[in-house]
Amino acid sequence: MGFIDVIKERAKKDIKTIVLPESDDRRTLEAASRILSEGITNIILVGNKDSIAKLGQGLDLSKATIIDPNNTDKLQGYVDLLVEIRKSKGMTPEQAKDILTKDYLYFAVTMVKAGDADGMVSGAVHSTADTLRPSLQILKTAPNTKLVSAFFVIVVPNCEFGADGTFIFSDSGLVQNPNPEELAAIAGSSAKSFRQLVEREPVVAMLSHSTKGSASHPDVDKVVAATKIAKELYPDVKIDGEYQLDAAIVPSVGASKAPGSDIAGKANVLIFPDLDAGNIGYKLAQRLAKAEAYGPITQGIAKPVNDLSRGCTADDIVGVIAITAVQASTN
Repeated sequence: MGFIDVIKERAKKDIKTIVLPESDDRRTLEAASRILSEGITNIILVGNKDSIAKLGQGLDLSKATIIDPNNTDKLQGYVDLLVEIRKSKGMTPEQAKDILTKDYLYFAVTMVKAGDADGMVSGAVHSTADTLRPSLQILKTAPNTKLVSAFFVIVVPNCEFGADGTFIFSDSGLVQNPNPEELAAIAGSSAKSFRQLVEREPVVAMLSHSTKGSASHPDVDKVVAATKIAKELYPDVKIDGEYQLDAAIVPSVGASKAPGSDIAGKANVLIFPDLDAGNIGYKLAQRLAKAEAYGPITQGIAKPVNDLSRGCTADDIVGVIAITAVQASTN
């Protein structure tokens, strides 16, 4: 059974409710129909019922709950909640009502905050910034979390490396150029996410173009410093670096370049030094190795909110919805 099939089965054992604000996107409706037909989660679609029915013609959305922000008795409660959360920023009831009825992402995130949904998936149409802005304003960061970051679950077919070909690539979607402290925080969050989703022990490699001092550069120094901080912050997690990619995942290369290490050559969580490397890396694996790539999955928000690539397929959305449900179950 493949990674996403296992995730779906886990989601079915503890049915959660996921809200989808992008009801004006056919891929989203196709994914919702499939999720409901497979019994993976409950689905809430935010939008106008007639518009959804027209766009979703030919799809079975009969089991979906459709909520129109302009026609729901929950609106006043959400207005009050948003005003309370944003009062320090001068939010008025009039402003809150205007935002909630015009911006479906804010409405969906407020639903999650109110406990009427367990998580949200967006990004097929909206940018990452549009998806995360209301999430950070309303849900905020999880306890003991310094940084919100994003990762991809990469599943490489017929691969003996990682966890039977399954990896987390992080940060591949959000933090542009993390400093050593931020890179260490990304490593800790990613290890937790790997254990949560893959249910295997995380083995974390801090990646660089250098392995254990083979090159000298300020970029290498950043990764060395991040590795030291991460080891101090997360003593129970297997973390080491700096490693080149081959030294991190190929046992023979790891043994040659970092002899005596119990991490080199065995990594399944790959921490990239910056967003350029992480984004390029996951797309190389996806396009050249024909890997499944699920994400960007966010980590560090108080409740599960996940982004999508605007080039995503309905299959991708189904996978991210299932992952979001499992995150909600194990938060």
